[in-house]
Amino acid sequence: QVQLVESGGGLVQAGGSLRLSCAASGSIFSISTMAWYRQAPGKQRELVASITSGGTTNYADSVKGRFTISRENAKITGYLQMNSLKPEDTAVYYCNAKRGISEFWGRGTQVIVSS
Repeated sequence: QVQLVESGGGLVQAGGSLRLSCAASGSIFSISTMAWYRQAPGKQRELVASITSGGTTNYADSVKGRFTISRENAKITGYLQMNSLKPEDTAVYYCNAKRGISEFWGRGTQVIVSS
């Protein structure tokens, strides 16, 4: 099993920045892709950004140019730097990790962007 714990969420004004962290523990060998998803009230969970173990990144169009995903492979820690935040970025942000055919989720961290 893999445990994922997110941190770094909070309340920020529009235009501000936050940095989310995702710490992995447990059977972390062979974790491949790490990703961040978000779910706003009344909406489906959506992919925000992902990064492979080789560093290839992918972003949702809505966050391109504002968010940056990164990871430290030695510690299996993922990060999401969020700049120029907008009220529509308000959501619970979840860390996701894949290992083979298995997929693991954190419990989420709340991000609220006030206008």
